[in-house]
Formats: sequence, structure tokens, C-alpha cells
Amino acid sequence: MDAKELSTKTPDQLKEQLVALKKEAFNLRFQQATGQLENTARMRTVRRDVARVKTILNQKAAEAAAAN
Repeated sequence: MDAKELSTKTPDQLKEQLVALKKEAFNLRFQQATGQLENTARMRTVRRDVARVKTILNQKAAEAAAAN
């Protein structure tokens, strides 16, 4: 997932994406704690995707505030 793809989504879609990513991050942490996690690199990508979504949401909020 790249920032260009995320910037075309609405804030509601981004919030749904954020919830899904946080659930996945939780499940990955749980798998790691129980020793069942096979793809450890996935944790890093999910964490970075969460950061990307939050960044785009903050940018959209700033644009909306500046427009008013």
C-alpha cells in the first residue's frame, strides 16, 4: 500500500482501514507471543501501513481545517 493509493480514499475508508490494520497488528503480536508467527517481516509492514494511514488522515484533517 502506498501513500498515493491512500490519498484517494475518503476519511471514513481510511478509518476502516486503520481499524483493520490494528486488528491485524494485534493478531500478529499474539502469534509472536505464542511462537506461531512465521512471517516476522509482516509486523513491520503492518506497523508502517498504520503510520501511513494516520499520516494521510492528519493531512486530510489539516486541509479541511485550512479550508474553513
